[in-house]
Amino acid sequence: MTQTIYDVAGGTRAFLNLAHAWHARCLADPVVSHAFSHGYHPAHTERLAAYWIEALGGPAEYSRGLGSESGVVRMHSENGEHREMDERALTCFTQALEDAGLPDDPQLKSTLRDYFAWAIENLAAYPGAADQVPEGLAVLRWSWDGPV
Repeated sequence: MTQTIYDVAGGTRAFLNLAHAWHARCLADPVVSHAFSHGYHPAHTERLAAYWIEALGGPAEYSRGLGSESGVVRMHSENGEHREMDERALTCFTQALEDAGLPDDPQLKSTLRDYFAWAIENLAAYPGAADQVPEGLAVLRWSWDGPV
């Protein structure tokens, strides 16, 4: 059986480290930090880690009690187009892979980067009104081969 991305990355601790590292990089970036300028949930990084964990083959804790894909997409809607911010967020993510101390595995890091780029595109699918986001969307999952 092939190990999940979650397992190869190092499990829950690895994704908590990654979420903290990415968030710190975002707050330090003059463009990406704007996304957090109106405040954010006090457990943002823990919730983000749980979301990534579920999307990448770990336990489904996010959808069991923290939120839904519909909610995540709504949170990222009504912001219009923001290509530069998206590109910089991806750069922050790529750098955070190093900061978080994930295994030095080129396939893992490439797969995580591809996942994040894909996730950004999916979150930007409703740049208009949040009420256009359908109910009942499942957390989008990613495997070594791409979207599941």
